[in-house]
Amino acid sequence: MSTEPKVRRTRSVTELLLSIVLVLDATLIFFVALTAFGLNALSPAPAFIGGAVSILVFVVLARMLHRPGAMAVGWALQVGLIALGFILAPMFVVGAGFAAIWAFCFVKGQQIDRAKAEILSTQTMNTPSEETQ
Repeated sequence: MSTEPKVRRTRSVTELLLSIVLVLDATLIFFVALTAFGLNALSPAPAFIGGAVSILVFVVLARMLHRPGAMAVGWALQVGLIALGFILAPMFVVGAGFAAIWAFCFVKGQQIDRAKAEILSTQTMNTPSEETQ
């Protein structure tokens, strides 16, 4: 049996930032479900079951952002957050705010990833003996 440590895949800055946003979105959905139930905008079953399923989708997607098409699903979920405004009117504004955070993290993450790749491609590899001299 091999005792080699498992090497973790390095995640891009875009993946890291967007996964943070998705977990924050999941937290938002928790409070939206409570509010929708508390204000009688939805009955208990749709509010809590729909909220739980939505939270699960957001959290699972946060771990799967490296997969093809996951970013597109994330954009669609942001549109879904805005569409919650049809149930609770303030969600038009709050959802748009969270979608703006998603867009900002997407753009900045891509910029940082490109800059990081450029630096790594132009960087010369120094051997340990060269660094100490």
